[in-house]
Formats: sequence, C-alpha cells, structure tokens
Amino acid sequence: MTTAQRPTLEAVARRAGVSRATVSRVVNGSTTVAEPIREAVRQAVAELGYVPNLAARSLVTQRTDSIALVLPEEATRVFSDDQVFPSIIRGVAQELEAADKQLVLMLAGSPAGHARVERYTTGRHVDGVVFASLHGADPLPARLARLGIPVVCSGRFLGDVGVPYVDVDHVGGVTRAVRHLLGSGRRRIATIAGPQDMFAGVERLAGYRAALAEAGLPERVAYGDFTRESGAAAMRQLLDAHPDLDAVFAASDLMAHAAMRTLREAGRRVPADVAMIGFDDIETAAYTDPPLTTVRQPILDLGREATRQLLRMAAGEDVEPALVLPTELVLRASA
Repeated sequence: MTTAQRPTLEAVARRAGVSRATVSRVVNGSTTVAEPIREAVRQAVAELGYVPNLAARSLVTQRTDSIALVLPEEATRVFSDDQVFPSIIRGVAQELEAADKQLVLMLAGSPAGHARVERYTTGRHVDGVVFASLHGADPLPARLARLGIPVVCSGRFLGDVGVPYVDVDHVGGVTRAVRHLLGSGRRRIATIAGPQDMFAGVERLAGYRAALAEAGLPERVAYGDFTRESGAAAMRQLLDAHPDLDAVFAASDLMAHAAMRTLREAGRRVPADVAMIGFDDIETAAYTDPPLTTVRQPILDLGREATRQLLRMAAGEDVEPALVLPTELVLRASA
C-alpha cells in the first residue's frame, strides 16, 4: 500500500461513527473516552489496517517514545570482547522493551561523535538519555539536564554535576578483595588500577589503598585502561619494579586475565606464587586458567536501574539522586 492509500484518521472516524478528535484521543492512549467508543475505534483501526503516523504524533504529544543510550567510547571498544558493554546495553534494552520504548544506541568516542550526539539529543529526538562509561568532566549530561531533558548516568560521574546516577560499591568490593588476600597470608600486594579519568577507576584504586593502609603495607601500583592489552603491559611493569610481589588486584577481569597470562610467561604460578583477583565477574572469569576470583558487580542491573530511573523522570516522577548497588566477592581458584 502506498502512502497515498494509507487509511487516515478521518477514514477510521467515519468507520467508527465518531469524530476525528475522538479517534486521535483513543489512538494516543487517552482514558477519557468511554469503553464502548474506544472499542468501536479499535475495531475500525483493525478493519482498515490504520497505522499511526509516529512523526505527526510526536509533534502533538512532544514524545518520541525513544530513549538514547550514550556510550562515550569508540565502536572497536564497545564491540570488542569486553562483556561489560553488552550487559549494560541488554539491561537498558530489556527495560525499554517492557515499557514499549525504542532504544537508540549512540557512540561518542570521538569529538565528532560527541558533537553528533549533542545535536541529536538537544534536538529532542529522544525523550531522555542514559549515559554509561563516562570519562573525565564531560559537560554534556549536565547541559542536557539544564535543558529539561531527563538524564541518568549508569556509573557515577567524576565531580558533582547534579545528574542522578546508578553505580556500585567499588570501594567496598575492592576492600573485601584485598582483605581476602591479606587473610591468605599475602603481604606484597600490587594493583593494576583502572583509568583515573573514570569514577570506577578512581574508586577501585581508593579501595586498594584503604585496605593496604589499614594493614600498614606499601603500595605497588601500575595503571591500565580496563583492556587486556593494558593489563599485560601493567603486569610487566609490576614484575620489573617489584619482582617479589605475591598478589595482584586488577581493576577489571580483562586486565586480570591478561595479567595471569603474563605471569605464566614469566614463570610465575597462579596462585602458588602470585594470587590474582579481578573485578566485574564477566562470563569468561569462571573459565580462565585457573578460574578467576573476582568482585562481582551487577552489570545488567546497572542498565536496568538507570533506565527505570530515567523512565520515572520522563513521566514527571521524582527519583533518587544516587542509587548504589552492592558488590560481591566471588571466590575461585586464582586467590
């Protein structure tokens, strides 16, 4: 059927024996129309095969029924073997599907991508925005919020920007992990820290430092960016600087996995010579050699809860400014 042949609101109104305005109210979900009339309109819609013009509807309702998930990362990172991003996307998508909303996935890993996201979102093409994997002091979430666009961050933002967020207890999780290493007799404990332009990287390093300070032990720190490659490089740095180390906490499972491979190449056994703990509990953590002890964060729930918060905001409801989910130490053979 061509566009010119598509049934119109007027045709539905004639078939149902009501006004065009009544059909419009029923199609747009109004509950002010009596049930017998709503049923007549629904029957006419089904008989004629009427499909609402979503673009026209959005002009009237000022809603697009679409939510953007913005990831300030390059596509090669988002679609790599890092299982954190797919879990966040899945969590957001599940909540939007249940709410009959459309997901718009947007990547902003470059200045051009960032500008494109800003144009699209400030152009009111979506009803709200979930940000995840935020770096540095990105001004976009606060700017959108000031324009009245509902914004929620999955993961806390560095600095106080006044935007609601959902995050996990990074410090508590890492502190428990390092205390476990201390309880098993390890005393020369190093860390492969995450990127310090991300709140997760800063807080996981803070948890490591707090546990070592509590035990009166010195720090041994190298830095990565949550990727395998950076984990391997950081492990080599630690071995060069501290050849006597006997345990490592890595701020992501991918870095931990690569670090274990680097230790094996250097002739160090895990956990006999060096114990290893990661963070995330991605699916492959249980299948490394040996299986990886790690701090489990509820990645799927991060996406879900951020989306629930956003949908409440879009509906005009008040939300919690900060929601922090618990973490759990999962013990396996590496530590």
